[in-house]
Amino acid sequence: MKGSTSVRINLWSGPRNISTALMYSFAQRNDTRVYDEPLYAHYLSNTNADEYHPGAKEVLFDMENDGSKVIKMILGDHGKPVVFFKQMTHHLVNLDLSFMKNMVNIILTRNPAEMLPSYAKEVPNPTMGDVGYRKHLELLIYLEKIGNPPIILTSESVLKDPEVTLQRLCEKIGIQFDKKMLHWEKGGRVEDGVWAKYWYKNVHNSTGFMPYKRKTMPFPENLEPLLDECMPYYKKLVKLAI
Repeated sequence: MKGSTSVRINLWSGPRNISTALMYSFAQRNDTRVYDEPLYAHYLSNTNADEYHPGAKEVLFDMENDGSKVIKMILGDHGKPVVFFKQMTHHLVNLDLSFMKNMVNIILTRNPAEMLPSYAKEVPNPTMGDVGYRKHLELLIYLEKIGNPPIILTSESVLKDPEVTLQRLCEKIGIQFDKKMLHWEKGGRVEDGVWAKYWYKNVHNSTGFMPYKRKTMPFPENLEPLLDECMPYYKKLVKLAI
């Protein structure tokens, strides 16, 4: 593995999946450096998502747009024993995926019945390309094929029992669990992407993982076709979750 870093972690998530809370959790470790969606600008510059994502112009201006250069950064030396990259699976467009070969890859998923209404508040009329469920399964198949199967994690398991789930996750990664991962100070972090003002309100108002609460609001009728499309992928992933 290049550089002096011993463990590089990709958290491959979809939107509204508590991925930012997990980034904040890992950021509490003294041995860890975190990065917030380094491939976001690459994704925007390779799709039409820049036409409807909140703050897209700011993201494209602020970040490296060339995904190959981002991957070189990911594989470089980061000066910490553990490096955590919060990633979005749908950002994997027009890229050579072989950089994941020697990394720990975690696929984070959430029940689409709970995720889709939350996401649609910011991006009306989302599609499968926005939410990543098909990409999650494609990534699972790819990683298994190259001999580096991912860890499958659900948002629900983290929220229902953060300490036990994070202990299990750290064991799978091969690092020591640190109780500091359970809490953080209220407010933003220096690592936050420029899009934080659109998406991170709940995390910024928190000091730890919020208790799991099942959604009780009626599911939006206009999202039902996408829910039906997403659910088979989600069910396949859940069966493999830790």
